Amino acid sequence: MKSRLDGFYVRRPVRLSLTLLSVMLMGSGQVVAEGDVSSGRALFPQCAACHAVGEGAGHLFGPMLNGVTQRAAASAEGYRYSDGMKKAVDAGLAWDDATLDAYLQSPMSYVPGTKMAFAGIADESQRQDMIAFLKQIAVDGTGAVAADATADVVATPLAQEEPRPLARDTVVPEHGVLHLGRQALPEEVVAWDIDIRPDGLGLPAGSGSVEAGVDIYDTQCAVCHGVFGEGEGRWPVLAGGFDSLTDERPEKTIGSYWPYLSTVFDYVRRAMPFGNARSLSDDDVYSLTAYLLYLNDQVDEEFTLSADNFSSIEMPNVDNFIDDDRMEEPQYAAIVEPCMQDCLEGEAAVTQRARILDVTPDGGGDEDAGGSID
Repeated sequence: MKSRLDGFYVRRPVRLSLTLLSVMLMGSGQVVAEGDVSSGRALFPQCAACHAVGEGAGHLFGPMLNGVTQRAAASAEGYRYSDGMKKAVDAGLAWDDATLDAYLQSPMSYVPGTKMAFAGIADESQRQDMIAFLKQIAVDGTGAVAADATADVVATPLAQEEPRPLARDTVVPEHGVLHLGRQALPEEVVAWDIDIRPDGLGLPAGSGSVEAGVDIYDTQCAVCHGVFGEGEGRWPVLAGGFDSLTDERPEKTIGSYWPYLSTVFDYVRRAMPFGNARSLSDDDVYSLTAYLLYLNDQVDEEFTLSADNFSSIEMPNVDNFIDDDRMEEPQYAAIVEPCMQDCLEGEAAVTQRARILDVTPDGGGDEDAGGSID
């Protein structure tokens, strides 16, 4: 297995047995959260993609969290918990300051098999703030929104302040072909326009080193993608797989398959880390991309990636991709007057049956065999 940078501590993914988990839970009552509720409320939007709180909150990908510390673990009615969470509960899991802190730090390490595929909150003070916020939310959802809030809204997907108007009652916009929505503001276009070309056009200013990428990867990525990019459970492998593309089941990693580095940078920037997308700074994305190159033996440990040298990086499999030339094929050729009748000279002759071509299931029909369909 590939070694890490010299001088860095090598961490292995944690695998807790049920016995060890039980012992850990039995002695978990020593940590007391002293977080700030307001700060925890401000942090909660990173959880709102999967969890809802507040009056009328319902289950999303994860269970709603109203009164989570006031009820038994994994007991929200109507939610289907993972087998891993059920085993943890059978081993004695109960939500208190200590267990919530450990779980929020690394959910998939603390409860193996959980559906909560979130890398965790590395900062201890932020975990304490989040716990303080969750603890003061009542079972009916009160406490989710600050008492003096005007625009402070926490996810309550099943509760609308005002019903949306019916389509028949809305004013039809004058702009556009379909007359839908409104014109995008210039600042909105700039915010959405973050795509990057293989030649580096569209890259943001910034830079990041392999060394800086190690810590970011360990805290934000390793729990899903493995310490060395080998992949954990069902999560994708990011490194290795060289010379495997001709195998029956090739390992399509960044180093073995991806043709352009811009794809790596763009995907990390848009979608990672899972459950907290767009939380990384541009320098963080440069650092992670540099480290992923290092894991795939494309750069050394002293390398720093920036907008200036980005286009100089050529991925190993780039020559095995070809330009999309489908529009040059005959069937895509422009036809001014398409043929609608008598397009084939003479009478069409059936010389093959679909059953013989093996495109329909067996079972009855003609047994004739031919050559092709003219």
